[in-house]
Amino acid sequence: MPDSAHMQWLIPALYFLSFAGLAYAFMAALREGAESYKNVVSGRASRDLADLFFFVPPERIGEIAWTAAAALFLLFFLMAGSFGTASGVGQGVFAGLLAAGLALASPRFIIRWLRTRRLYKFNDQLVDALMTMSGALKAGSSINQAIEHVVRQSPPPLSQEFGFFLHQVRVGVKFEEALRNLEKSVGSEDLCLMVCSIEIARQTGGNLADVFEKISATIRERTRIQARIRALTSQGRMQGIVIGLMPVALALVMLVLEPNLMRAFFSSFAGMAVVVLVILMETAGGLLIRKIINIDV
Repeated sequence: MPDSAHMQWLIPALYFLSFAGLAYAFMAALREGAESYKNVVSGRASRDLADLFFFVPPERIGEIAWTAAAALFLLFFLMAGSFGTASGVGQGVFAGLLAAGLALASPRFIIRWLRTRRLYKFNDQLVDALMTMSGALKAGSSINQAIEHVVRQSPPPLSQEFGFFLHQVRVGVKFEEALRNLEKSVGSEDLCLMVCSIEIARQTGGNLADVFEKISATIRERTRIQARIRALTSQGRMQGIVIGLMPVALALVMLVLEPNLMRAFFSSFAGMAVVVLVILMETAGGLLIRKIINIDV
């Protein structure tokens, strides 16, 4: 009897100690992962945003990403676990972890989208900036004065990038090195033409005003052709968007009207495998359509 009484409290104690050990190990791993995410992903995202003149501390990026990951994990866990079965709870944990992982990886894709959007805007402003600098050079201004004139008249992002270029020159950076830094920071092919023309003109003494006019005309014509291509491929892009959203819309409608029929997709391994396969095929189809309609000019 004493042995039986001892066993009655010993087994719960062992369960409690095992659970406490697992919880401690999980929290330690989570804390270490959060610190690593802050140092690697958040730090890199903060530096990339600084290149775009968005000054956000790494701590804030990490807080936003972890908050979104926790919210998505809870949402998908409740959605998949609402079916009330043990397998549904397991699939809810899996779906929640997958959604949380996507949330933690999202800063990289958001920054890539912001960089692409900023690049398009910069290229659009560069055409008028080249004409402005050409006029300033014909009026007798130096190249530095012409760039200063552009900085005063242009909105961001061109004024920010050119202003930072002038700041580097003022603090003692060589003119050619500052130009290379500007080209590397923006990553624009049109800006590369301008930088190369400036370097050649400084070495050979060419007429930089006429060169700027010709570069501006070339960029303007290429922009017109790109706009024409986007107009011709807009139908293909819209078809890809509609076809890609149809399975998602159908699944949402069926989830509202016939939730019992959708239970198998969230409460069984085979159903989750089908969902993952559909997502992969949707992604592959979208990338293939994007590859077809993207034409370099």
